[in-house]
Amino acid sequence: MPFDRPCRDVPGRFFLALVALAGSAAAAQGPDAEARVSLDLKDAPVANVISLLGEAGGFQTVVDPDVSCTLTLKLREARWPQAFEASLKACRLGHEGLGAVVRIAPVQRLADESAARRRLDEARLPNREPAISLFRLSYARAAEIAPLLKRYLSARAVVTYDTRSNTLIVVD
Repeated sequence: MPFDRPCRDVPGRFFLALVALAGSAAAAQGPDAEARVSLDLKDAPVANVISLLGEAGGFQTVVDPDVSCTLTLKLREARWPQAFEASLKACRLGHEGLGAVVRIAPVQRLADESAARRRLDEARLPNREPAISLFRLSYARAAEIAPLLKRYLSARAVVTYDTRSNTLIVVD
């Protein structure tokens, strides 16, 4: 059953959002029964739209301070994930999930941060203590498996084997 949901007023503009949430009977039907939203917004700040969709989806949002975009939407009974993704794409925004909290930021910023995290992880890799793993094989010969396994490990990994116990020794 739809209900009126007032949003924060934008100075000099008025907009109304109607949110239709799937009832508890629909939620009991399975994963395809998800919240649907009906929105009729004019020049609404994207932060408010995302917050509204977050309530429909059951998650909280953190919006980057650099986000300043306005949206005009007219949706009727749209699934909230589709409305969420369309709203983000319209403003060239992306999201990264942190459990029940979703961070909204420009796509380029998220990509730059991801690349920086990857570079940091690669820089830390040589300083890590090596891990030693032993795998006792039953239905294969360790001498035959060792060269095959080496292809799937990092460049600094060492694979050796003990033929007496048919054990692979992996140091990575």
